[in-house]
Amino acid sequence: MDNLKKLQQELINSNYDAYIIPTSDFHGSEYIADYFKSRQYFSGFTGSLGTLLVLQNSAFLWTDGRYFIQAEKELENTDIELMKIGEKNVPTIKEFLNSNCLTIKTLAFDGRLISANDVLNLQKGLNQNIKIQLDSAIIDKVWQDRPKMPFSNLYILPKFFSGKGIDEKIDTIIKIMDEKKAQGYLLTSLEDQAWLYNLRANDIPHTPVFLCYTYITHDNITLFIDTNKIDLEVSKYLDLESISIKPYFEIYDFVKTIKSKNILLDPTKVNYSLYQSIIEQNNVILDTNPTLLLKAIKNDIEIENIKSAHIKDGLCVTRFMKYLKEEYIKGTELDEISLSNYILELRKKEKGFIDISFSTICAFNEHGAMMHYSANNETNAIIDKPGFLLIDSGGHYLEGTTDITRTYALGSISKEMKKHYTLVLKSLINLAKVTFMQGCTGMNLDILARQHIWKELLDYKCGTGHGVGYLLSVHEAPNGFRWKRVSERNDSAILSPGMITTDEPGIYLENKYGIRIENELLCIKAGSSSYGDFLKFETITYAPIDIDAIDINLLNSEEKEWLNEYHKMVFDKLSPFMNEDEIEFLKRYTKNI
Repeated sequence: MDNLKKLQQELINSNYDAYIIPTSDFHGSEYIADYFKSRQYFSGFTGSLGTLLVLQNSAFLWTDGRYFIQAEKELENTDIELMKIGEKNVPTIKEFLNSNCLTIKTLAFDGRLISANDVLNLQKGLNQNIKIQLDSAIIDKVWQDRPKMPFSNLYILPKFFSGKGIDEKIDTIIKIMDEKKAQGYLLTSLEDQAWLYNLRANDIPHTPVFLCYTYITHDNITLFIDTNKIDLEVSKYLDLESISIKPYFEIYDFVKTIKSKNILLDPTKVNYSLYQSIIEQNNVILDTNPTLLLKAIKNDIEIENIKSAHIKDGLCVTRFMKYLKEEYIKGTELDEISLSNYILELRKKEKGFIDISFSTICAFNEHGAMMHYSANNETNAIIDKPGFLLIDSGGHYLEGTTDITRTYALGSISKEMKKHYTLVLKSLINLAKVTFMQGCTGMNLDILARQHIWKELLDYKCGTGHGVGYLLSVHEAPNGFRWKRVSERNDSAILSPGMITTDEPGIYLENKYGIRIENELLCIKAGSSSYGDFLKFETITYAPIDIDAIDINLLNSEEKEWLNEYHKMVFDKLSPFMNEDEIEFLKRYTKNI
């Protein structure tokens, strides 16, 4: 690749032996704006997670199991070697650097793009012969036509939707600062700041946030942001809350003026450049952002709004299902891109719709085996034969964010396909209906989803579920379901009432098909006894699960009962908003089995 070769030449010119390019912005965001997609620019890999290590004469890309198939295809005609995270005999980046320490003596990266935590962990045990150099200019030297920094206007999310005002949230944060004896708090993660201010924007596609930094003391709150993003209404709103406004990039000079303070910061979110400036003259209190848990536990108003959003979304998904099933039978020419556009148009018709919550995954047959497949003009599959169509999609509404996956059977499918579909359904049900003790994490419960799949010596190379934000990131820490701890994933928090987590087991067979069924689960109280407090889940996703794909003989009586009760709830929630033709379709796919 010409882009990569130009970068390698620049490494030679700068006397760097290696350069790290993560998938990140200055705030540790999961999804990033085009300006920050340097890893994609130099590698051609389009997945949302990956780290590129560029040497003067070679390059290596680390990514996780969600993207193994995709990365192999996208790196096929490059000189970049794929490093599969977590696989046997695949070294971590640090292990790779240490094993090549005789040739790698200078390692460079942009300190604004890597968290303090990642750099500190990298430094621990790194061979002393390898010296770290911060360089934020080298990418711009090579990427001449780089996109501009993202820009979008802020808008206010009224308390009617958010449930709490800025003042209430700040009061809680100040109390936590006092408990930790912190005199200042540097908040850099974008979703947390959008939540704090009850403001949204569109700086990152499909994630309604804005680039900014916040510094909080007992006396003042300072927001660092491109001031052109703030109109008169938002300016008055922030002024009423006594929020001071400073230019976005001024944060780097500002932190150098802070002296002799105890500064609270989250090292997994604050970038290394900021961290390095702060520790020169201050004590740091390294802890998880207190906003993380406050944001994850939804208040009563948010919960009621989110359920309303799911009714809207369930109507869209059900209408999509009706269109897909009926048009397929008619022989209408369907394809992945047109179907993605169709469900988007359905969502656009719903009042309060803001945007889709991520790029829709619409994958037919073998494309479904790539967990994060994205159809384009080259790969766009025509739906002209029997098989599975997997569609993973969601929406941002003023009432909240949704994420739902359904896999639909089209035409006559094999006995094996029905078996695998039913195993995934059993897995989803098993997790959804559990009652568990307060104090459990998703790691305690994940086996409930995987046990039926593991019995077949199968697995899926991702977590079973993730937290979901309120008109924020569709992937929200710190709650999730996963059978083992993954260092780069903060999803092992104790489950608490008010948390919303997806339940999305799957089976993915390369070059054959993928199956995923996904609902969202609200954690609620189940009751108490002499043994303690117990919790359970309420399913808040409302759309039919395709009964055409089920092998009923593989479901036990409890599983059938759960499915029948779920489908009754779906019918009761959606039918009041449907016409007669839609109701007839809904009846057919929510009938008792």
